[in-house]
Amino acid sequence: MASPRLETYCCPNRDAATQLVMNFQPQVFCGVCIGSASASLLLTILQLLPKKGQSLRKMPKASSSSTILLLISVCDILGGSGVIFRSSIWLGFPSFVANISVANGTDVWPSAFCVGSAMWIQLLYSAGFWWLFCYAVDSYLVVRRSAGLSTIVLYHMMAWGLAVLLCVEGVALLYYPSLSSCERGLEHAIPHYITTYAPLLLVLVVNPVLFRRTVTAVASLLKGRQGIYTENERRLGTEIQMRFFKIMLVFIVCWSSNIINESLLFYLEMQPDINETPLKNIRSAALITWIIMGVLNPMQGFLFTLAFYGWTGWRVDLKWQKREIPWESMSSSTVGDNDYPSPVNYQSNIHDSKKISTTDSQQTDEAISMLSEGNTSGDDRLTRSSPIYQGW
Repeated sequence: MASPRLETYCCPNRDAATQLVMNFQPQVFCGVCIGSASASLLLTILQLLPKKGQSLRKMPKASSSSTILLLISVCDILGGSGVIFRSSIWLGFPSFVANISVANGTDVWPSAFCVGSAMWIQLLYSAGFWWLFCYAVDSYLVVRRSAGLSTIVLYHMMAWGLAVLLCVEGVALLYYPSLSSCERGLEHAIPHYITTYAPLLLVLVVNPVLFRRTVTAVASLLKGRQGIYTENERRLGTEIQMRFFKIMLVFIVCWSSNIINESLLFYLEMQPDINETPLKNIRSAALITWIIMGVLNPMQGFLFTLAFYGWTGWRVDLKWQKREIPWESMSSSTVGDNDYPSPVNYQSNIHDSKKISTTDSQQTDEAISMLSEGNTSGDDRLTRSSPIYQGW
């Protein structure tokens, strides 16, 4: 799981609230983290691997949106690997971890492991938040015809740059001037928590607004293409809207427990004695949400692949032939009008259909295609009957 409490635990003079959650059934908690992260890691990789039965065809050029979705999954995989490594060390070498709490210990390796593993987890999940924000921005710009593969360089600079900057800045302020001095005042801890939760809150607040504006712009594009808004166009717009809804639903489910837990722990920190009887229910709620975080945070990777691509199946093809892969898929198999293929994508046989007559229409179709690529739900008859794609 990813929480700024991981870094504050590295302080020998940690606060009472951090001590409360980190010392609550540590073996059980680490076991939960390992189980959840391992399951998510394996299922995420399974989702991304090419599958048997996919028809061979020329691999289309990846769009910026498909690249961003892949990078989000990569961040989740690497972050989950950090959770497994950290939790495994805690379980396998309890005496090694116990030295972290020694204020004037001569062995620096326990503290180095504590700080390094916590920063790795925090950095990767924070980068995933920034990439998710970039996806919302890119989706909106694609519809506005202001984005493309050229903007991916700017997204790299923003996502990785801001993730590293905020992570290093927050940890530097927390541990200043040394590990033995951190957590002695709120001036050390508050900037660290702000830099940790800033990208999370940004996605939580701004992404729904951008997704809503994108869906509205898509509806305008579909109407402007033929001057009418038929049932087919309405269904296509609904598919894109549902994809955005699934992404935000996964994000809220996986990270709302972090916000609740942090609010409870901050409230406990403000109390003179967190062990008072009237605070029993709050302590219990904080411990429950702490365990929930250990389950849901690592599962984000797998749940996001379901939101991005749907379930891609168990039949993995390890021959690594040049074929379409889930995150770059932009076309579906050729089927009859009465067939129901899977997966379904909203750009069918573009090289076998006649070319559109205007550049504006082509840009419109490409924008819609980028937003709906990788989608595995719907009916292929919608694809080929929609006026948006009859010009291909």
